[in-house]
Amino acid sequence: MMARARGVHPFVAVAAAACLGFAIVLQIARDRAFPADAIAQRLLYVRSPQALDRIVLGFDALASDVYWIRAIQHYGGDRLDLSGRVRKYQLLYPLLDITTSLDPYFNIAYRFGAIFLSEAYPGGAGRPDLAVTLLRKGIATQPGKWEYYHDIAFVNYWQLHDTQAAAEWFRRAAQQPNAPNWLMPVAAAMLTQGADRTSARFIWRQMLTADQEWLRSRAIRGLQQIDALDQIDQLEKIVSLVPHRSAEQYSWEQLIRAGALRAIPPDPSGTPYVLDPDTGRVSVSETSTLFPLPTTQKAGAETPPASTPRDPGTGVSR
Repeated sequence: MMARARGVHPFVAVAAAACLGFAIVLQIARDRAFPADAIAQRLLYVRSPQALDRIVLGFDALASDVYWIRAIQHYGGDRLDLSGRVRKYQLLYPLLDITTSLDPYFNIAYRFGAIFLSEAYPGGAGRPDLAVTLLRKGIATQPGKWEYYHDIAFVNYWQLHDTQAAAEWFRRAAQQPNAPNWLMPVAAAMLTQGADRTSARFIWRQMLTADQEWLRSRAIRGLQQIDALDQIDQLEKIVSLVPHRSAEQYSWEQLIRAGALRAIPPDPSGTPYVLDPDTGRVSVSETSTLFPLPTTQKAGAETPPASTPRDPGTGVSR
């Protein structure tokens, strides 16, 4: 009835439906007989963001969405591919570069793209250098976006294991407008962890004049922890200089009898230090308000600071 109302003969409508069904069956048979060429599917015909900007004729935001979707598909497809036939993630950075060139304010593409790039292979591209390059591109467009500095800090800490660089990027993030006030304590803690106690002490002292009481308290504790680390270095040097028999355990009493110390030394909070009887290592007591001290890390360490949030994707928006 409807076909006639539109002036289409019923036979023509049936024939068209049959042709469509045959085409679908034919396509399915073709796909089974001739699987798609994985290499051909991975071609990026336009690699220049500038050239593509001219091609899309002003529909930059729409084209950016398309390339962002393609970047996600590329990442997801390679992550799930277990065949080992293709080189993984080779188009990821070019796709993200085009996405953020077409829409320089595409925040999700910068932040989640950096995660995809920096994640260790095979879960990600294993290219923290390209992740930093992408985030620096975002900073060039939005220099006051503290989240980009924050994400670069995480890349330096988690993937590059460079606590010094991470602390510097956290410090720069803290200086941006509307940055949360926990960033500066994280920078100071990382500097302490990276054994740059002079810079960490400088940052903690700056926070002694903060408006928030919890920041001032945290700064006081941070300075005391640095003082404790310095004192522990001196005490362990004293322990190493006192003659020690292999069968004898270390003790404060032994050091006092040898004249190396006058009494059991207290940490800056007033709690006595602990001396390991087997190794001679000095540490703060678990009952001390300074416990645990920041652990000094060498390159390659992977333990994150307890005060540092892990999720760089929190609160992202386009």
